[in-house]
Amino acid sequence: METPPLDDKARRMRDLLSSFYSPHPSISSDTPNTSSKYTSSDDINSSSFEPDYYMNALAHKLNLEGLLHRHVEMVTEIKNLDTDLQMLVYENYNKFICATDSIKRMKSNILGMEGNMEGLLDKIMFVQSRSDNVNTSLTENREHIEKLNRTCNFLRKIQFIYDLPERLGKCIKVEAYADAVRFYTGAMPIFKAYGDTSFQDCKQASDEAIAIIVTNLQEKLLSDSESTQVRAEAAVLLKKLNFPVDNLKAKLLEKLEHLLIAIELIPKVVETTSSSSHEEAFHEFVEAIHAFQVIFPDSEMQLVKLAHDLVNKNFKIIEEYVKTRVCAEDLLGVLRVVWNDVLQMDEVLEEASLSNHSIEAAKVSVKMYVNSTFSHLTQDISDSLLKVLKGDGAENHLLEAALDVSTKTVLQGGRNFLLDVRKILDDNLEILNKLRELVIDWVQEGFQDFFRQLHVQFQLFSRRNNYAGTQNHSFVEGSQGDKAFPGLVLVMAQLSAFIELTAIPQITEELAASFPGGNVRGYEHGFGFVPREISQKFRSASESFLHMYITMRTQRISLLLKKRFTTPNWIKHKEPREVHMFVDLFLQELKVIGNEVKEILPQGIQKHHRTDSNGSSALSRSNSLPEERLSRSNTQKGRSQQLLETHLAKLFKQKVEIFTKVEYTQESVIMTMVKLCLKSLQEYVRLQTFNRSGFQQIQLDIQFLRTPLKEIVEDEATMDFLLDEVIVAATERCLDPVLLEPPILDKLIRAKLAKT
Repeated sequence: METPPLDDKARRMRDLLSSFYSPHPSISSDTPNTSSKYTSSDDINSSSFEPDYYMNALAHKLNLEGLLHRHVEMVTEIKNLDTDLQMLVYENYNKFICATDSIKRMKSNILGMEGNMEGLLDKIMFVQSRSDNVNTSLTENREHIEKLNRTCNFLRKIQFIYDLPERLGKCIKVEAYADAVRFYTGAMPIFKAYGDTSFQDCKQASDEAIAIIVTNLQEKLLSDSESTQVRAEAAVLLKKLNFPVDNLKAKLLEKLEHLLIAIELIPKVVETTSSSSHEEAFHEFVEAIHAFQVIFPDSEMQLVKLAHDLVNKNFKIIEEYVKTRVCAEDLLGVLRVVWNDVLQMDEVLEEASLSNHSIEAAKVSVKMYVNSTFSHLTQDISDSLLKVLKGDGAENHLLEAALDVSTKTVLQGGRNFLLDVRKILDDNLEILNKLRELVIDWVQEGFQDFFRQLHVQFQLFSRRNNYAGTQNHSFVEGSQGDKAFPGLVLVMAQLSAFIELTAIPQITEELAASFPGGNVRGYEHGFGFVPREISQKFRSASESFLHMYITMRTQRISLLLKKRFTTPNWIKHKEPREVHMFVDLFLQELKVIGNEVKEILPQGIQKHHRTDSNGSSALSRSNSLPEERLSRSNTQKGRSQQLLETHLAKLFKQKVEIFTKVEYTQESVIMTMVKLCLKSLQEYVRLQTFNRSGFQQIQLDIQFLRTPLKEIVEDEATMDFLLDEVIVAATERCLDPVLLEPPILDKLIRAKLAKT
């Protein structure tokens, strides 16, 4: 089946459609390889399409039904192409008509243009000929006029030179120095050429006038009463006269330095007079800087140095100021004054970058303020503790007052400082807003360092014996410091416990409330405030100080007991006539301990009720077992059997815990020290050998101690047990252990009570 040849109209139509749907020429030209690669003879849209090849290919590929289907598709495509062609023609028909009309109008307008152009050319040629005639006729007169004009100008210059001294004199009278300099600089070329010959007198008179002008300009430049503009104009005029202004620049710079010295930053900004005087002095300095900058534009380095010196000077004053006790309002006041000064300086001297320089300097001052505040808190606590050592022993409640002041300083001082910091940060002062995160870090680090330094200070106080002769002479003043030192240790023990249990938790809560964001540095650089570490330090310190207090007080009593038992000869002891004075000293020491403990430590929960008793009512219980045992031993048994029976009695006696953990209560501390003292008493008794009288003296002293000790201690059973142990130990060490008769014992105790 052969395809009939296309007629001319169909071929034109196909070319039009092909040109319309073909790729852009630039694209096809840029990618020849691509088009050649994908173009084949069976492509119906390509220029190399071969109908016969296409039909043979379809006949081989498709069956009859497929060929019919392909026929229907091609008919549909042809109809669509015809429709698209019609639409294309319709859309562009109006454009074709408009283009035709435009071409017609252009033809009609161009028809008369050629004649107009020829007329215009004739007129131009006529004007040119007339102009040539005028120029030819005026050439001779123009040259003559120009020659006369040059002569006139020369005569005017000569006349100006002769009149110059008079003109300069008039300018001096009216202070028109700018005109005088302009006149003189204009005449300088003539003076250089003819100043030594024709115009010698004029030059000499002009130089004398200019010398006066130079002197007057120098005075204006150095005068503080003149405005900046006048002084700047004077400097410019001097430069035009080639006058060396370096000396004047040095003098002005020296005046600026004097102004810098005169500016005083008054920390007490609440004083209106001081604040206004500072503002006036600083305004004068800024004006001087501005004038100097205008007069000497190349003086940037000197002015920047002066500005930095001023800022450094102000912040040095602030650093010295914050070393004193400064409240938030005063610190904000001085920082606000300095920052306002910096902003004014930035307006006239941007090159100095005073804002950035001030922020760096403010870091040092604000951090010093934080450190200084904590240093004052530490000093207050140290002073309150030192009053214990330096105070008069007759003062009442000295330890309680020291503890109260110290606890308030730690807790309330920390709270007040946080309030001041929040007030500073909430003020929205620009220089502080840029340091906000750093201030938060400094505050947290400050609390950490504060508690660490306080812990170190406590340790130094506790080692005062090592430092009394070297660094810390002020800690101890004679014997009064030695006597009061155990009380100081007890205060430090309770203060350490207060810091651990109360101060640290509350300050941690205050920090969290003040700075909700927490630590700015976070885990990367470590936390500024670590409550757990501080709590552990002070928990350990409180336990250590409490044991140190108990040790010091018991050692003092132990020395008393040692002296009591090592001084007399117990083998030759006389019959007891009264209670020995060591009992009074022992009870006096316990009374001092009780007073100290009651001032500092809280009262514990009372575990049992004491029964009222006096010296005689306690005799039956205390004497029953020893008396029976001793009577039996004296009448029936030997010495060895007596000791065996004593030890068996101890085995079957109720077990009493002597060394228990010390609690932070009055009863626990007093009971612990009484236990230790009685155990020491027992050990000293074991080291001696007694006759009957010495043994009875021990019996009398121990029996007298029972009643006052019951008023002191909480655990009466333990106290009775230890006192019984002393009697038993004396029995074991006695050559003839015979007890005093109860009436005699009661009589001696009553006599002692009557004396006391």
